[in-house]
Amino acid sequence: MAERPKVLSRRLAAESRLFRIEQLELEFANGARRTYERLLGGPDSVMVVALQDPQTVLLIREYAAGTERYELGLPKGVVEPGEDPLAAAHRELQEEVGFGARELQIIHRVSLVPGYIQHHTLVVLARDLYPNRAEGDEPEPIEVVPWRLDALDELLVQPDFGEARTIAGLFLAYRFLARERAAGQTPSPSPDEV
Repeated sequence: MAERPKVLSRRLAAESRLFRIEQLELEFANGARRTYERLLGGPDSVMVVALQDPQTVLLIREYAAGTERYELGLPKGVVEPGEDPLAAAHRELQEEVGFGARELQIIHRVSLVPGYIQHHTLVVLARDLYPNRAEGDEPEPIEVVPWRLDALDELLVQPDFGEARTIAGLFLAYRFLARERAAGQTPSPSPDEV
């Protein structure tokens, strides 16, 4: 593995209410120097793959200011300072979907554009759901859309579905659940053993 570049300097280049941009002056092991800019991240966020039943995931449709349209995706939100990530996932699930979960499990950690953004999202699998709505900060009610896991190919062609973290989260959850099912299967007895 290559040696990490040396940080020669860093400075805050810009700041808004939501974002901070840092400028880094780097020197690589071969002597090359470059200036990089990155969005500084705050705490991690969580994205919840909520299983209504073993074959159905609960998606949400909400307005996305970045694309200026309604997008279909997984419920997600920021882990507040000092908050446990699973508690954050449970809170977001209640606020955005109207369900609590008796079982929450972090199954992966992903980043989006790591060359420019200092942030990670924890993919959380939520099972054994029960109705429990909590008040959130959403400006309007969020539409909940049940989707069958065996119809993910159809989801990929929906015009309002394309958020990369949601695609990654669903793929990771699908693979996690398939491995879990495979590990739980026992081989059928041979005719001699019956």
